Amino acid sequence: MSPNSFFAKFLRFIGIVLMGLTGGFTLLGGIGTTCAALFPTRYESMAALASFQWLYILFVITGIAIGVWGIWATIKLVRGASDSYKMSIQALIAGVLVGGYHIYMSRMLRGKSMPVDAVVYVTILTLAIFLLFRLPYIWQGVNFSKSSTRSNLPAGGAAAIALGILTLTIQYTMASTHTWGSVNYADVLNTSMTGSGVGLLLFGAGIFVSVSRVWETTCSSQVQERSA
Repeated sequence: MSPNSFFAKFLRFIGIVLMGLTGGFTLLGGIGTTCAALFPTRYESMAALASFQWLYILFVITGIAIGVWGIWATIKLVRGASDSYKMSIQALIAGVLVGGYHIYMSRMLRGKSMPVDAVVYVTILTLAIFLLFRLPYIWQGVNFSKSSTRSNLPAGGAAAIALGILTLTIQYTMASTHTWGSVNYADVLNTSMTGSGVGLLLFGAGIFVSVSRVWETTCSSQVQERSA
């Protein structure tokens, strides 16, 4: 498979978008664990976590760190860095291991573990797809280090837009697992989330505008060369 084939570009696009979403979802999950980690006794359903507060604080720290790691890996994938695939796999494996242990502890202590489950399931899906990329025939085309930043920019823009939508809607999608005493704690950072979400949407749209301008300039140059 050629790195410049449509199928190879499509697979890279899917990989970059999924990696960006996974990194962002993991980051939001780490931030979302803060309330349970710092104030477990405030919520009846979280009281059982109090004796393991130190562990849940670690889950917050590692969740945020792995999320940032995943987002940085996504940026490297877009740039076609030589270590981008390796970094992505490392971040995904760390996410599965830490998230899996988080699920185990939460189910043991309080009988349920949502929304950590959703983050881990998305991470497993992304990891499975990235491992499939390593199949010899597929890897010949997908190999991110052989791709150009220019060809990967649309995927970067799509990932930013998808993250923006996720950030703007997280207070609704996670409301069922973050509502105690009629208060939706997934919405407590509404201003920050809204600002971040809108910023990501604008950033992603800006990437698409810049790409379209580059393509337009390139096409115009080619037409002029042929006319000459």
